[in-house]
Amino acid sequence: MIEGPYFVLTVAGVLGTGLVAGVFCAFSTFVMRGLAALPPAQGVAAMQSINVMALKPAFMTVFGGTAVLSVVITVVTFVVWPDEGSVELLVGSALYLFGTFGLTIVANVPRNDALAKVEAGTAEAASYWSVYVREWTAWNHVRTVASGAAAISYVLAIA
Repeated sequence: MIEGPYFVLTVAGVLGTGLVAGVFCAFSTFVMRGLAALPPAQGVAAMQSINVMALKPAFMTVFGGTAVLSVVITVVTFVVWPDEGSVELLVGSALYLFGTFGLTIVANVPRNDALAKVEAGTAEAASYWSVYVREWTAWNHVRTVASGAAAISYVLAIA
């Protein structure tokens, strides 16, 4: 069984991945739907504001900190290689690092950057908005599942 500081790292991993999964789940289940129901100018302006606020320490500490924690858990797992839970720890870390953090960088951030360049209320913004909502939300569903699966994998490692 995983014990001591390693147990604490894993519990922190469960908490971090679970919190991120919850944030992403909220966006997938009602935030993006609510924004999509607004007139495009309002939806664009609201999402632009959300994207700016997401870069503040409150979210970035959890999001980025969980990525760092996943790397630490991976390194410690390879160094210590506990009798139980090694595979689950590595799977949980991979799910978060690639399916959540990495996917954010390659799929969601470029869409956020493109949205930031349009001016709410313009024809360009209105045209891009429906594409943005559809694509961003689809990739967010994947991030939600990856984060949740990472949390479950970490839990299985200590169960």
